[in-house]
Amino acid sequence: MDIIKDFKDDIAIVTVNGKMDAVNAGQYQEAIEVLLNDGATKFAVDLSGLQYISSAGLRSILMGGKLIANKSGTQVICGLSGMVKEVFDVSGFSTMFSVLETQQDALVQLGG
Repeated sequence: MDIIKDFKDDIAIVTVNGKMDAVNAGQYQEAIEVLLNDGATKFAVDLSGLQYISSAGLRSILMGGKLIANKSGTQVICGLSGMVKEVFDVSGFSTMFSVLETQQDALVQLGG
């Protein structure tokens, strides 16, 4: 799994590529914690490059969302497709989080 962290104005863009499973899911949560500690409060999480997500990956997304909420932050998830979209839909994560089609949509919603 690859995690790319970038900024557009005051929005942290977190792009996840590859496969998020039990072996590497903790890296996502760690990346969110680092960004929060650096002062980020708005997150656009782009999963368009994610090809697979396990239950451990879902848990990491959930925990990251809780960390952001605990700091009064905002998170928008975008770019879901294929198996990852199915898993989000079946698990109910699509209704738990703000999910948009594209990174541009997420940036607009976050005020960027």
